[in-house]
Amino acid sequence: MTHPLDRLPDRYETDRLVIRRYTEDDANWFYPMSLRNREHLRRYESGNVVMSLTSLEHARETLRELAMYWDQGACYFLGAFDKQTKAFAAQIYVGLFQSEPTDFIIGYFADCEHEGKGLVSEAVQGSIPQIFSHLGAHHVRIHCNETNLRSQAVAARCGFREASRYPETRMGPDGQPRDVTTISYLRRRDEVSSSRMNR
Repeated sequence: MTHPLDRLPDRYETDRLVIRRYTEDDANWFYPMSLRNREHLRRYESGNVVMSLTSLEHARETLRELAMYWDQGACYFLGAFDKQTKAFAAQIYVGLFQSEPTDFIIGYFADCEHEGKGLVSEAVQGSIPQIFSHLGAHHVRIHCNETNLRSQAVAARCGFREASRYPETRMGPDGQPRDVTTISYLRRRDEVSSSRMNR
């Protein structure tokens, strides 16, 4: 599914982070990062793209696919990098949830070596005005498992309000389907000030 408006910027910054789209040249660190985070992501992110990589070449192919999705406006995968160390700190995902009204979903994970520093919250807060201003969103939402307290804390820190809870079947870390309750958090366009929109 594509969106008719503009694309996200290829790069933007927050106080501590550079947030940018992935490129094929990222494969050399992207694959080792995926291996480092396997256990860290297994419980809540078993379906994440980084969990399926099998080799450096597979990582390169995957990054080419992500670039294609970006260029089509289908979805956006971005890396958040520490300005001081240049190290990968978090991943941000943005995708269209529904068209009427225009509603985008934002997903994220912290690198296992950068947890507890508030970097995911900073990356999400920096991405919200970009989604509203460049993609014409009316709403941005976060979906997370009801037991994922870290993800819920990110939603709260970034000004999202709980909108609904609904049952869902997802693959568990053991590869078997599990019934879970998903919480949907919502942020409206008019909740972001014009000063932040124009950062």
